[in-house]
Amino acid sequence: MTVMDIKVSSLAERPDRLGAVLGMADTWPEFVTHDLVGNAHYGRIPTELPEYTLFAEDADGQVVAHAYSVPFALGLDGRHTLPARGWDQVLVWAFADLRHGTRPDTVSAIAVTIAPHAQGRGLSSVMLSAMRDNARARGFREVVAPVRPNAKHREPRTPIAEYAHRVRADGLPADPWLRVHARAGATIDSIAPASMTVTGSLEEWRRWTGLPFDTAGDVEVPGALVPVRCEPEHGYAVYTEPNVWMRHPL
Repeated sequence: MTVMDIKVSSLAERPDRLGAVLGMADTWPEFVTHDLVGNAHYGRIPTELPEYTLFAEDADGQVVAHAYSVPFALGLDGRHTLPARGWDQVLVWAFADLRHGTRPDTVSAIAVTIAPHAQGRGLSSVMLSAMRDNARARGFREVVAPVRPNAKHREPRTPIAEYAHRVRADGLPADPWLRVHARAGATIDSIAPASMTVTGSLEEWRRWTGLPFDTAGDVEVPGALVPVRCEPEHGYAVYTEPNVWMRHPL
């Protein structure tokens, strides 16, 4: 499979592919899927905002990638700046705006997901470009993205601001996913220090990670961008994920 074999469509154009999009395998860490805001809103995007749900098929018609985004009103009173609670907050804003009929002025990326067998073939940049094109075609002038740097998990104790602004000799971000956004024309706006929050009992964290979670303090978890805070005396652990807000002018 090459990117030349790929066909990108929206679920608004191809509602018959909903099951295939939802059924596509992914590589997200188990604990990430237990963010309560995500659980409440992420699954609504394909059915309530199908025109913002893009997917890629290979030459055999197999879904190999999808990209979710949401329109929202950044210019609404009380907003104006990209939120510190990043991914969670923009999902809440987008579906509140949809419910109230508020006219959106911005599109936020939510996720670009590549099937495990199709990774490493340039599909992430294809889907990001398709997301930008889709927003532009709908009259928007900007896409924003609460980016989850995909190599940050290798340095969980490095401050996110330090990591995000690390660049290579050519001036592009050192992180591969931040670099894809930068090559597409995006620039870093700010850090979202509390973009996603996952809380759970110690037993839940043990089930999600296979780790003991029996010692107080910071626990490094595979796939986590920062350590998980474990509080055995109180019976819970909490993960607060930072993301990097990037802005794509269209």
